[in-house]
Amino acid sequence: MKDLEELNEALRKVQEPKGYFFNQDKTRVMELLEALRTNKERYGYMSCPCRLAAGDREADQDIICPCVYREADVREYGSCYCNLYVSQEWNEEKIPHAYVPERREPQG
Repeated sequence: MKDLEELNEALRKVQEPKGYFFNQDKTRVMELLEALRTNKERYGYMSCPCRLAAGDREADQDIICPCVYREADVREYGSCYCNLYVSQEWNEEKIPHAYVPERREPQG
């Protein structure tokens, strides 16, 4: 658990100045960080835990966390697809917690 707390702190320090905050649901955040850590061990990079990775860094480049879809998702919905990164307004419940649709084209 200590390494997850360290990952949490490291990512928080980098992302908050950019306007991206962790979901206030700490249990959800820790589950997602655990999945990111698992993907890092499995693939060598932290692919989005809410999407199916190909295991090929080049093919998965768009879903390496933070994914390329995060900016548009947070701007439009206040949250990224998996609800790890959110806006301050989302955490403060000043905007609705709407479903974030998948932006990634189906892989095949």
